[in-house]
Amino acid sequence: MTDANRAIEAVWRIESARLIAGLARFVRDVSVAEELAQDALVAALEQWPQSGVPDNPGAWLMATAKHRAIDALRRGATLERKQQELVRELEVALATETRPLEVDDVADDLLRLVFTCCHPVLSTEARIALTLRLLGGLTTPEIARAFLVSEATVRSRCRAATSSRRGCRRCWR
Repeated sequence: MTDANRAIEAVWRIESARLIAGLARFVRDVSVAEELAQDALVAALEQWPQSGVPDNPGAWLMATAKHRAIDALRRGATLERKQQELVRELEVALATETRPLEVDDVADDLLRLVFTCCHPVLSTEARIALTLRLLGGLTTPEIARAFLVSEATVRSRCRAATSSRRGCRRCWR
């Protein structure tokens, strides 16, 4: 164990309760405060061995955790704003839709889904898994058996594919 690691361990033992308490007051959630404190500890483990232990390590941990909390709150606010925008777009689309759904509409939507599933930003494995699941109607266990991989692998490919496509709305215009 290096000197920096021993220092980090000692600082954590002394400062962790104070750090979590201050963060809990800041974010109003003890479990989130614990995660932020642990994230700050990981940052210290990554940075302090190279840069050295700061003069006030407790303040460094608190500042790092608060910066991460602010980033998380901003991400949450952005997500909320985007979800509200989607709701408004859907409400407008529903309010202005005067004709019944036609076969051409369904075909266009399916074609858009094909393009989304096969988007080049996705890995080949993710494209295949997503296409089989969304367009082929196969379940995750069926896809896993077909490719001789675990269900968790297929699930993570589909999850990664759908989360990486959330921001791209070009295919859905």
